[in-house]
Amino acid sequence: MTEPGSDAPQVVTAISIALAARLPMRDVERVHAEAGAGLVGDRYHGSRHRHVSVQSASELAESAAQLGAPVPHDRTRRNLTLSHGAVAKRPGTRVRVGGALLEVVRPAPPCRLMDDAIGPGAARAMHDRGGSILRVVESGDIAVGDTWLELAPDLS
Repeated sequence: MTEPGSDAPQVVTAISIALAARLPMRDVERVHAEAGAGLVGDRYHGSRHRHVSVQSASELAESAAQLGAPVPHDRTRRNLTLSHGAVAKRPGTRVRVGGALLEVVRPAPPCRLMDDAIGPGAARAMHDRGGSILRVVESGDIAVGDTWLELAPDLS
């Protein structure tokens, strides 16, 4: 697969959820994002702010190159994987994806559990490439293939 050009829109290439913290992630084609609660069927549904975690496939590829081993999207325990580019990290940044409106809460640093799930050194390879944590502002469905659109800040 070729890296999309810088002008190509980012799209959701994978959606992964887990029912509980220690259960494996499973890929789904579509998920409902519930305002104030998160992704229906995911372990963080109902949490205060950690509703959706997002990462970039190109940053996973960079991590894999540094690690010298594959970094599978589902082993990072992130919910959404984008096709390419950087993931918005500035708190307050809003993003429209599918029918949902999300807002960045904070960057998502990799945890050392990635070393167990992926291999020794994975967390270090993912440093500054762990994606972001977002909250759901407006409910809507998110599907594989949906465009990820970072919105201009509201200056009113």
